[in-house]
Amino acid sequence: MAVTKFLVAGLGNPGPAYELTRHNAGFYFLEAFAERQGWHLGSSKLQGLYGQGRLAGNQVYAVKPQTYMNRSGQCVRAFLDYFDIAAEHLLVLHDDLDLAEGRIKVARGGGAGGHNGVRSLIEHLGTRDFARIRIGIGRPPGGDAGAGKSKVEGYVLAPVGANGRQLWEERVDLVNEAIELFVSQGVETCMNRINGQASG
Repeated sequence: MAVTKFLVAGLGNPGPAYELTRHNAGFYFLEAFAERQGWHLGSSKLQGLYGQGRLAGNQVYAVKPQTYMNRSGQCVRAFLDYFDIAAEHLLVLHDDLDLAEGRIKVARGGGAGGHNGVRSLIEHLGTRDFARIRIGIGRPPGGDAGAGKSKVEGYVLAPVGANGRQLWEERVDLVNEAIELFVSQGVETCMNRINGQASG
């Protein structure tokens, strides 16, 4: 019986200066998932740090692109091509300004919503139709959808802080469950089960 291959990509910026910033939520939750699975994201290939293992009988690769956020699509596309993984078996973890802080939502398709990493993925994959785990970070205090670009950039690149870190820790189990459901039962089941849970 053929083994199905999956790629789970967490988006963020490489380097200690960006560790635990809001924009690195994808890195944080991917690392937490890998640690739970006993996978080490220490192998370097195709401009990414990755680990791999089996989950629900499937082969899963977990990657953190090291290209910086606005070129994330280069690494993810290269991994899909190299390991011959279908785009429908790609799951992307990323921060989302349009969701309340700490809210977790699984989605498939849609636009970039101003997120440079997602925009890069859409450009390099040639499709919007891939699964995402959107990790809510809220908007800058006093900011709304019309907040200035510099204010938003400063907000997403700022450390998440003690309260935000605690909230992320509380969401690790839910995100891990979402990844496992995506791999074992598909995106529809994943959306139905995860999006129905209270998560902020």
